Amino acid sequence: MVSRVTTVAFQGIEALPVDVQVQVGPGMVAFTVVGLPDKAVGESRERVRAALHASGLALPAKRVTVNLAPADLPKEGSHYDLPIALGVMAAIGAIPADMLAGYAVLGELGLDGMLAPVAGVLPAAMGANALGKGLICPAASGAEAAWADADMDILAPVSLIQLANHFKGTQVLSRPAPRLQNAPNSLPDLSEVKGQETAKRALEISAAGGHNLLMCGPPGAGKSMLASRLPSILPPLRPRELLEVSMIASLAGELADGRLTDRRPFRAPHHSASMAALVGGGIKAKPGEVSLAHNGVLFLDELPEFNPQVLDSLRQPLESGQAVIARANHRVSYPARIQLIAAMNPCRCGYAGEPGHQCKRGARCATDYQARVSGPLLDRIDLRIDVPAVTAADLITPGTSESSAIVAERVSKARDIQRERFVECGINALTNAEAPASVIETIAAPDAAGLQFLHEAAHSLALSARGYHRVMKLARTLADLDGLSTVGRVHLAEALSYRGQDLSRQAA
Repeated sequence: MVSRVTTVAFQGIEALPVDVQVQVGPGMVAFTVVGLPDKAVGESRERVRAALHASGLALPAKRVTVNLAPADLPKEGSHYDLPIALGVMAAIGAIPADMLAGYAVLGELGLDGMLAPVAGVLPAAMGANALGKGLICPAASGAEAAWADADMDILAPVSLIQLANHFKGTQVLSRPAPRLQNAPNSLPDLSEVKGQETAKRALEISAAGGHNLLMCGPPGAGKSMLASRLPSILPPLRPRELLEVSMIASLAGELADGRLTDRRPFRAPHHSASMAALVGGGIKAKPGEVSLAHNGVLFLDELPEFNPQVLDSLRQPLESGQAVIARANHRVSYPARIQLIAAMNPCRCGYAGEPGHQCKRGARCATDYQARVSGPLLDRIDLRIDVPAVTAADLITPGTSESSAIVAERVSKARDIQRERFVECGINALTNAEAPASVIETIAAPDAAGLQFLHEAAHSLALSARGYHRVMKLARTLADLDGLSTVGRVHLAEALSYRGQDLSRQAA
């Protein structure tokens, strides 16, 4: 007799169905798992054997063969424990085999028969729902799975014996309820920033249109402090964005207690991060920081300190919104629609251009340091601003600054305008930064004075084609913040002032 249990294998955020086939038959006593399993899946036979024994069941003195079909698809992870155990139990008649037909199953077993949480429950639930099946998962992951569909049948037992009792009718498992993380009581507020009015204006524009931002200034000028306050002015995730972000976090095992949050991700990796850590990869092609920041912010502090090859690996995700990881036997793609916020010092010693400072290496200090950031990467950054040092007088002088709540209201209105515009155009975009070039040329067409100014500026600044379109997107965002339908000369002038020339030319 062959029993069958459905589970899933992950390729990116997609859950592919896997048929777990278990046969208990005559032959030499053995427990064999086939179907291209990795080390964790191969070791599941020992966990299954111990868990069944702890639950009062013993494997028969027969040959147990487990096949994970399709056999040419790599199987990775510990979530195959529970489907293998249930397949064995169905094969020996411990539970009715027909009751498992309507479920996809995943979960890790402890030696005592308890179920441990696993990564990827939310995309697995979405995949099971697409197949018209329910889901069986550990109790700790039940709240996460409940977000897939309100009408989906979900069982979230604590142990193997509890699940067996449910199928026997001696115990009834209730459906888990979806849960949200509690919103943080207080986020860092813009009102705490003294001075830096130009930087705060740039931060607001960046948030309103989803534009990439680079801040350059000496140590202690407040670059990191400004970046940490960006989440306080960003709008919460919309339902579709929430599911996308949560599916990636689920695969990475970063959903605490299965709770989802509507706050946009803010990832700030250290400058020692490798290419695999930033873009994704490794043995199991896991999502990197650029994907974990999907629909949110990726903050790179001390930008030139990152390995230049690692920084250049961001060029493709910034342009396409996808992080593609290619391997010899498979290809994985993760969503990576991010807003890049970067900060850097003007030179290695940090004080180039500051009054009263003279670097011993001269202009070469700044030139060599800024050259670590390539021109093609800089071309993908819409706003580049200088953040001068704040003097003690600025800190002592009393003054009031706008709170994050006031700025967030303006940002939200600008984003609503953009979203409605793109819906009317039939474009799958939410912000101006995401809009394709062909659409931007239509919706950001300037008036006559603005068009003449743009022609002159494009020639004098030697803008690339990408740089031209990014200036148009930035000007469109500035007009949206002003509530105007037409892009004017003033908007183009401000957009070009933020764009400037590339850093290497400034240093030279």
